[in-house]
Amino acid sequence: MSTRFRLALVSLSLLALAACNSGNVKRVSEPASSLQQLAVGADGSWTVSLRLQNYSSMPMRFDDVALRLDVNDVQAGTLALQPGLSIGGVSADVVQATLKPSAEARLVVADALASNRTLAYTLEGTVSATPEDKKQRSFQIKNRSTLNQAPGLPGVLR
Repeated sequence: MSTRFRLALVSLSLLALAACNSGNVKRVSEPASSLQQLAVGADGSWTVSLRLQNYSSMPMRFDDVALRLDVNDVQAGTLALQPGLSIGGVSADVVQATLKPSAEARLVVADALASNRTLAYTLEGTVSATPEDKKQRSFQIKNRSTLNQAPGLPGVLR
């Protein structure tokens, strides 16, 4: 093989490889949600700080959230909100929701606060989000985690 032919072959191979690299890959991944904070109000209602995590490589607009909240396996209620919030790729943001919990759930949280115990919770439902330049999608969410009493903040779990 001549040197000129080898050089041409290497050049063509490099051009072919460069053509395969189309830049940033736009990937849509399932988002996640979790409780960042639960604060008990004087009237018994809860202010919930809900963390929405976008694992996609592109921004997504979070349009609708409908998540059932259980505390220690007791149904507390449903967090239903329309945040209309755009979250950048591989980023998160927090939205606030007010919940009038069931009487049994109120007792569970009051007991956890009074005894300074960990509170297990489950979020289950759907989050609707619109990826950049795409159609809205509905994602099934199920997350189980725990909250602990925030030191120096009475009535607050984090």
